[in-house]
Amino acid sequence: MHPFLETDRLSLRPFTEADTDHLLALDNDAEVMRFINGGRSTTREAIRARTLPRLLHDHPCSGTRGFWAAEEKATGAFLGWFEFRPLDDHDPTVVELGYRLGRTAWGSGYATEGSKALIHKGFTELGVQRVTANTMAVNTRSRRVMEKAGLSFLRSFTGDWPEQIEGSEHGEVEYELTREEWERHCRETRPTLQA
Repeated sequence: MHPFLETDRLSLRPFTEADTDHLLALDNDAEVMRFINGGRSTTREAIRARTLPRLLHDHPCSGTRGFWAAEEKATGAFLGWFEFRPLDDHDPTVVELGYRLGRTAWGSGYATEGSKALIHKGFTELGVQRVTANTMAVNTRSRRVMEKAGLSFLRSFTGDWPEQIEGSEHGEVEYELTREEWERHCRETRPTLQA
C-alpha cells in the first residue's frame, strides 16, 4: 500500500480492515489506554463498529483520511497510529494532531518524528493554518511530545466526560501551533550561509 508519508524511520499509511488485530492489541494494552479510557479493554466488535469507521473516514475538504497506521520502515512492524484530522469536514485549515503508539515504540522519538512530519506536510501541502492537540493535564509524556513537535500550551479546560478516569479531576490541556509561528521558527532555525 502506498504510504501517505515517510520519515527516516516511519511509514504512515492508510488503515484497512486488515488492521483489526493490530488495533485490538493496541487498544487492549491498559498502559496505552490509561489516559484514554482508564485502561479498560476493547472488544473486536467495538473495533469493527466504532474504531475502524472513524479511522477509514475520508475528509473531503483535505482529500485525505485523518488517521494513519504507523509502521517501522526497517521492519514493517505496526507501531500504532497518528491523527492529523480536520476538525470540520468542510474546512482543512484547522486540524487535530494525535498519536497512539504501542509500548514497544515508547521512548524512541517516534511520536515526535511522526508529529513533526505531519505538521510539515500540513503546512506545506495541505493548506493547514492551525494545528491543535489535547490531552489530560496529567499526561506528561504526551504533553512533552506536543512541545517537542513545536506546539505551545494554549489553555486548560475541563470536559464533561460520561465516565471519570484517574487524573481527569485535573482537567485537560490544549496546545496549538499556527502556520505563522511554524514559518517563523523555520526561518529562525535555518542555517545561515557564509559568503
